[in-house]
Amino acid sequence: MVRAVARVISLLENRDPVGTAVLAQLAPTLKPAIVIGITGYPGAGKSTLIDQLISAYRRLQQKVGVLAVDISSPVTGGAVLGDRIRMQRHTDDPHVYIRSMATRGQQGGLARATREAALILEAAGYGVVLIETVGVGQSEVDIMQVAHTVVALVAPGLGDDIQAMKAGLLEVADIVVVNKGDRDGADAALRDLREWCKTVIRTVAVKGEGIVELIAVIAEHERMRDLDRPELHKRTGSFLDRASRGG
Repeated sequence: MVRAVARVISLLENRDPVGTAVLAQLAPTLKPAIVIGITGYPGAGKSTLIDQLISAYRRLQQKVGVLAVDISSPVTGGAVLGDRIRMQRHTDDPHVYIRSMATRGQQGGLARATREAALILEAAGYGVVLIETVGVGQSEVDIMQVAHTVVALVAPGLGDDIQAMKAGLLEVADIVVVNKGDRDGADAALRDLREWCKTVIRTVAVKGEGIVELIAVIAEHERMRDLDRPELHKRTGSFLDRASRGG
């Protein structure tokens, strides 16, 4: 299955007609995936957060797919694979699929075939799809067109201009995470952001702190987003109940 998924995504990236034909034949699934976009500025800790989310969702017995969008190699045009290296400890887990995708000049923080790749993972039974964007600026917000829930990371001490972010990235975020929340300036960042954003939480991803809370908030957003889809409502509710117990 993993090889088949990888092959189809490669065909889609290369705009091969066979990949398009496979995509057209996908049947609707009764268990739609939760598609979570992780975006934010370089250095905020996106890959570390995703590494922790993989572990947390696996403890909830979920099959997890990760699409990590990298800048393109200037030589080959392929992905740099930096994000994949950071998540190396999950590569032996048969229920985790990690794919680096090159932007190939695409603007907006995603690769050309990211949306299609997410559909392939859903069809292959991955219940959670995590999409990590390239480190984006305020106008690169394509992730909102693909993900059901968008999580934007900021970190204290990186020189982020919150006033500028309010006009771009934070406007499309469903959840804002102040990562590296044990650093100086984290409390001030939380106070400022909570004046503008509905849902703001603190994490220290390298220590695994705040991950259970983040999963619970994601689950609640999913539940509110699709009240007319009872099968998704039930599934995300289970996530919320178990996450709140630390299970």
